[in-house]
Amino acid sequence: MKKMKRLIAGFMIASLSVSTSYAISDQELLKQAKIYFKPLPETTPAPAYNPTTPEKVKLGKMLYYDPRLSISGVISCNTCHNLSFYGSDDLETSLGHKFQTGGRNAPTVLNAGFQIAQFWDGRAKDLEEQAKGPILNPVEMSMPNPEIVISRLKTIKEYVELFKEAFPEDKNPVNYDNVAKAIAAFERTLVTPSRFDEFLKGNTDALTKKEKEGLYLFMSKGCAGCHQGVAVGGTMYQKMGVVKPYPKGLLGEDLGRYNVTKKEEDKYVFKVPILRNVTRTYPYFSTGKIWDIREAVKIMAEYQLGQKLTEDEVDKIVSFLDSLTGKIPEDALKLPVLPPSTPATPKPQL
Repeated sequence: MKKMKRLIAGFMIASLSVSTSYAISDQELLKQAKIYFKPLPETTPAPAYNPTTPEKVKLGKMLYYDPRLSISGVISCNTCHNLSFYGSDDLETSLGHKFQTGGRNAPTVLNAGFQIAQFWDGRAKDLEEQAKGPILNPVEMSMPNPEIVISRLKTIKEYVELFKEAFPEDKNPVNYDNVAKAIAAFERTLVTPSRFDEFLKGNTDALTKKEKEGLYLFMSKGCAGCHQGVAVGGTMYQKMGVVKPYPKGLLGEDLGRYNVTKKEEDKYVFKVPILRNVTRTYPYFSTGKIWDIREAVKIMAEYQLGQKLTEDEVDKIVSFLDSLTGKIPEDALKLPVLPPSTPATPKPQL
C-alpha cells in the first residue's frame, strides 16, 4: 500500500510538472537563473589596446555601412550583418562578390563582443581580428590586400580627417589595423537589453508566466549548460551531435573547429552561438538549413541532450527565447551620410 501511495504521489508530481513546467517561486527561479546568466551591461568591454571612444564609434559606423570597402563597391559589413534584420541577413549563407555564397550562415553581430572568440570556428580572437577577415575574403568583399583598402580610403578626404580624430596619437592613422579597430568599436555599442535583463535585475514581473515556465525548462532540460552567460551563449565550444550524429546534410561536410586546430577531438566542434535575439536571426545552425525556431529547439534537445520534448515544452521554451529579443540602439539604425569619393578614388570592379 505504501508503495502504491508513493507511485501515485510520484505520478501526481510528474503530472503537475508537465502541466506547469515548474513548481517553484519566482524568487527561486530568479536565484537559479542567476547561476547561469547575467544582465547585459550598457556597453561591451573593450581590450586595453583599443579603448572605445566616440570618435572611433563614429568612424566605425561609417565604415560598417560603407560598400566601398568591397572591390565591387556593393557589399558592406551591413550587407551580411544587416542591423534591421537583427545583425544577420536572413539567408542560409550570405551572397558575396559576384554572387558567390559563403560556407556558413552569417551569425548576428549584435552582442557579439561578449563571446570568447568570433566566427563559428572561433578562428578570430576578438572583434578587431574578425573585422579584417571579410574585407579580404575573395568570396565576400574581395579586396585583394590591405594596401588597396587603405589607398582607396586615403583618396576620400573626410575619411582621412576622421581617422586623425579617432587615432590622434598615430603618425599614420589611416591603416588597416585602425579600420578594424574603428569597426570593432562601433560593434561594441550594439548591445540589445531585453525584458530578460529586467528579470535578472530583480523584476520578476518582467516575464510572463509562460516565459518563466520556458526559462525553467531551458535550465532544467540542460540547455543552459552550454547557452549561458551574458549573451546566453558564446562562452564555450561544443561538439554538434553529443548524443548521436546529426542527420546527413544538416551540418554538411564542415568539420568546424578542426579546420583551425587540426585536432581530431575538434571535429564537428563549433562555438556555441549566442541566443540573444535568436527568434529574429533565422535560419539556424552553421549551415542555415533550419528556418523554424521550434524545429531548431527540438533538434538541439534530441541530438545534444538526448531528450524528446513535448509540443508544450517546445512552445514554452520558444516563448522564453522570444523574451531575449532586445532593443537595437536607435543611433546604430540611422544610416550615416558617407563622405563622397574623389576623382582619385578607384572605380568599382564588378
